[in-house]
Amino acid sequence: MKLLKKVAFIIMITAVSQTVFANEQGYMRPSSELAKLVDAPLIPASKLSANGKWLALMQRNRVLSLEELGTPEKALAGIKFNPESFMRTSSRQYSSIEFKHVDTGALIKVQGLPEGKIKAPSWSADSRYLAFILEQANSSTLWAFDIEKRALKQLTQSTLNGIVTSTPYQWLPDSTAIVANIAVNHGKQPSERDRSQLAPIVQTTSGKKASTRTYQNLLASPYDIQLFKFYAEGQLIKINLNSGAQKIGNPTYLKDFSISPDSTNLTVGMMDDPFSYQVPYSRFPAVWQVWGMRGFPLFEVARQPVADALPAGFDSVREGPRKIQWRDDKGAMLIWAEAQDGGDMSKDVEYHDYLYTISAPFKKEPELFAKVERRFASIQWADNNVAILNEWRFSDRSVRASIFSPRNPDMNRVVFSERSYNDAYKDPGNFIYENSDLGSRVLKLVGGRYLFLTGNGASDQGNIPFLDRFDVKTNTSTRLWQSSAPYYERVRALLDDEGMRFVTVRESRQEQPNFFVRDLQFDTLEQLTKFPHPYPAFKGVVKEQIKYKRDDGVELSGNLYLPTNYDPSKGRIPVLMWAYPLEYKDKAVASQVRESPYQFPYIGYWGPMPYLAKGIAIFDDPTMPIVGTGDSEPNDTFRKQLVASAQAAVDTLVEKGIADPERIAIAGHSYGAFMVANLLAHSDLFVTGIARSGAYNRTLTPFGFQGEPRSFWEAQDVYANMSPFFHAEKINEPMLMIHGEEDPNSGTFPMQSKRMFAAMNGLGGNARLVMLPEEGHGYKARESILHVLWEQEQWLDTYLFPEKAQEEIEMLPNEPTAIATQAIVEQ
Repeated sequence: MKLLKKVAFIIMITAVSQTVFANEQGYMRPSSELAKLVDAPLIPASKLSANGKWLALMQRNRVLSLEELGTPEKALAGIKFNPESFMRTSSRQYSSIEFKHVDTGALIKVQGLPEGKIKAPSWSADSRYLAFILEQANSSTLWAFDIEKRALKQLTQSTLNGIVTSTPYQWLPDSTAIVANIAVNHGKQPSERDRSQLAPIVQTTSGKKASTRTYQNLLASPYDIQLFKFYAEGQLIKINLNSGAQKIGNPTYLKDFSISPDSTNLTVGMMDDPFSYQVPYSRFPAVWQVWGMRGFPLFEVARQPVADALPAGFDSVREGPRKIQWRDDKGAMLIWAEAQDGGDMSKDVEYHDYLYTISAPFKKEPELFAKVERRFASIQWADNNVAILNEWRFSDRSVRASIFSPRNPDMNRVVFSERSYNDAYKDPGNFIYENSDLGSRVLKLVGGRYLFLTGNGASDQGNIPFLDRFDVKTNTSTRLWQSSAPYYERVRALLDDEGMRFVTVRESRQEQPNFFVRDLQFDTLEQLTKFPHPYPAFKGVVKEQIKYKRDDGVELSGNLYLPTNYDPSKGRIPVLMWAYPLEYKDKAVASQVRESPYQFPYIGYWGPMPYLAKGIAIFDDPTMPIVGTGDSEPNDTFRKQLVASAQAAVDTLVEKGIADPERIAIAGHSYGAFMVANLLAHSDLFVTGIARSGAYNRTLTPFGFQGEPRSFWEAQDVYANMSPFFHAEKINEPMLMIHGEEDPNSGTFPMQSKRMFAAMNGLGGNARLVMLPEEGHGYKARESILHVLWEQEQWLDTYLFPEKAQEEIEMLPNEPTAIATQAIVEQ
């Protein structure tokens, strides 16, 4: 009888929910506390000039209008772009730029810039100019601000082509000019599809295994190929800041380019036929050459075939030359990697990669530079005596960094760091860079022996950012500075050669982030910016980083936020948990803490934090590690570990006397949505769930997903057990699903949510599906974001506050409730 009452009550609440949602008209707005968050200012993005004098502050655009989001868009070869402005639609953009002098605090605001979206800001090496792209409705032009003359200058009238090369310009290291890719066909109309030439589209297997993951927006016809070539065609030009521009070579389907440190040569990667229907542009055939600055080919590095049949494995690569790049500390020396294992990391060979070099004038044969035991990742260059080789391997998630002398690269390598790339506690940090005499970016090396590192300083007490000086002679580090409670402060740029003076971003639980200049020699801290509190209505939110254990001994953690009006004497309150599962090969690593208890609470509209205004406690990012040790893969026991992590989180919140166990909701985005559906299917811990932009049927991603290296045919039971679509009949709690209609993300096809909703609908489940027009994997339009906030607010009001629902029930006619109850009795 108790179960009957509970089921009847759920049906009555559902009736209230249907009544609330039935009254909606188009895009809705949430309550004012939530709506205000959409316009709350973000801390500006920043770029410090190479000389450390000027901090460029770029105000970020938080949201777009639906009208802006609905501008013309094409989706070809795995890219979504604006065919009018020839720019990708996903690139980061800003609304304004201003400059702050680090020493004097003087402020310069850029005046006279036409209305548009600012993209890809970049300082010249001499710190005189900040260049950027201004994207307008039907153009994308290059501009620069001269910090000495306080003058703004338009550098191109022609539109840049940022479709394939997402940053379509680069400074010469000597700061005298910029090389840019111009859209050859801007202002022209592509040819219409000729229906008389329609023909069957035929594809044939090669007979080789081609474990290619699922991609969206691929080329699908000969006309698509023709169209993509029309938009991808570009012309490289050299823009001299004081004497106009000149063409570099002929138009081509440019994939990428880079400039030699001595500003005399270019590497140019060009897409080549045949374009593929199976993979995105990044895997198309390509020709890589070295050009002089007038576009004459000097050396052909590689002719890469289409990469549609790579061996299985995340560390599998193309055969032949790859990772083609300039050596940053030399004038014009090229270096690249070539696999010695057929591109298959699972093969047992002594060296998986060889590195080769060739130098200007590119007349001699390439020389073997170094042998790499694992898969080559990168080299960080300082000078001819010091460089750092980075290599990795997926099977054990390992990364290794070794210090070596480029004079004898295979001799006397000293391991600087070796760890799992998931092991935050052993992360030594990131090296600080500076400009070389040529203007290229190299490691900051002082006195031939000292390097500097900054890092998060992850520890069991949370992140404690640091600045270290590393001695390459003794292979030891000295800690120069570390953040201290109650502040969370991290280094953004070094201002001297001793590590005594640097720019930081500093914040606390009560103080919003701002830029500071810290001087260790004089023990001073000078505030550089004074950004206001972005959401004053949420002042007083209490944050607590809590730790707890799973039943198998794995230590977990999460951030608990309590609403400003929380009063423990009034009893338990509802909780919203927002999480994202991650995969590990080591239990100890999976248990690590990766946040600071002293960070300023970010109350963004994107995640769970807005609902603090509703009196709901938020448990943000409770760790959900999926661990596979030895020969087992993490996903072999995905469901068991996922439920165990959720159970531990719920038990902890209940034991603390905060959570009402009957009013806990689970939510997540992308793989977090996949988690939500699984937890609702395989546990009864949550009263409801919110799943956004998710995937629910892993057979639709048959060649792997997340960190799963096996195909569906190698692990059918794993794919089936993990897919909540296969277990939709077990979901007996209401689930809200939200998805962008234009989601281009690999694996999270919009169809995933539509099919999951159809399954729950057909099985008599309680679900609501919201498809957002024009939106992708994340949501950008103001109208969409406000509506998402409204949907989630109404959903949580309905299922986390049953007393309100009860009041609504009492106002409804009795007949539907009586009929629903009678139906249950008859069953």
